[in-house]
Amino acid sequence: MHTDTHGNPTRATILWLLLIVATVLTWAVGERGSSGVLIVAFLAVLSIAKGSVIILDFMALRRAPLMWRVLTLGWMALVWALIGLAYWNGMPT
Repeated sequence: MHTDTHGNPTRATILWLLLIVATVLTWAVGERGSSGVLIVAFLAVLSIAKGSVIILDFMALRRAPLMWRVLTLGWMALVWALIGLAYWNGMPT
């Protein structure tokens, strides 16, 4: 494995463990039944962070051409913008 492209196993293991912790935290918030704008914002930020780690590190796009990073991270940003817009429009006034 070429470490310049794919990072190193120690970094991958640490990131994987952080992803597991973030997933368990998300599950715990759901099990608790927490809601509200701050909770939704927290979960959105956590989700964006997880998606960025997956895209940049596990899909090995951190050192890929800029176009691929822009396309993948831009797609995630667009999806979250649409989710945020739907959430905002569904909020009571």
